[in-house]
Amino acid sequence: MDMRAIIMGLAFAFMWSSAFTSARIIVADASPLFSLALRFLISGLLGVLIARIMGQSWRLTRPQLFATIMFGICQNALYLGLNFYAMQTIEASVAAIIASTMPLMVALANWLIFGERLRPLGLIGLLMGFGGVALIMGARISGGIDLFGLMLCGLGALALTFATLSVRGATSGGNFMMVVGLQMLVGSAVLFVAAPVFENIYINPTMPFLLAFAYTTLIPGLAATLIWFLLLDRIGAIRASTFHFLNPAFGVAVAAALLGESLGVLDGLGVVITTLGILAVQLARQPAPKPI
Repeated sequence: MDMRAIIMGLAFAFMWSSAFTSARIIVADASPLFSLALRFLISGLLGVLIARIMGQSWRLTRPQLFATIMFGICQNALYLGLNFYAMQTIEASVAAIIASTMPLMVALANWLIFGERLRPLGLIGLLMGFGGVALIMGARISGGIDLFGLMLCGLGALALTFATLSVRGATSGGNFMMVVGLQMLVGSAVLFVAAPVFENIYINPTMPFLLAFAYTTLIPGLAATLIWFLLLDRIGAIRASTFHFLNPAFGVAVAAALLGESLGVLDGLGVVITTLGILAVQLARQPAPKPI
């Protein structure tokens, strides 16, 4: 893995993790699904416009088209939609930790469903990762966390796992910015239909809302997604996913710094255990070095 890939991975991990804090600010002043649909509409149109300026084509390969639709529905509409809705009652740090289990669930699905061989280090990592999350959630549940919001975050993590498993075809054939823009427009279309069904639509345009909305639209929404696709193309899904081990720590740190969310002893211990578990799983999935 070269230095450029490392910088890209670190940038993606920070951008992805910071999105939970900005989302928490947004849903304090706007209905979650409608504001997310609006964000995807703007990000998607910007992405397509930039792609056309770059000379990228509307024509996608068949695997790209399938992956773009699935990614738009599963990640943007389901995963982010459920998380935005849940963060009306769930803290940003909790949502970030639950979403960070995605690499663990991908590894578990590849092992149980697709028969991918998992080394002993990977099995230990799975136990550590899920154990760390259980430690955090146990402390939060005893403290009276909203169980419905917690369930929505869990369902969102499952949708993100499915999106990750289906996105492989989107990195073949180039046109990365076009793929980024189109999958956001897919998510926007789904959410614009869902918003009036599940919520009363409103926006209170305060300065924190406007700043958080602009940041979420441009940085986690557009820049992070593009970096992720480029990273997948540069080093592959297995190596790229290693950077997800930083998400629990980054997510909790940003929420604590900007929102003042407290971190108890059990929370801190759970974050460390989960982070090490995710790292162990990703290291176990790395290709074995070839003999010299």
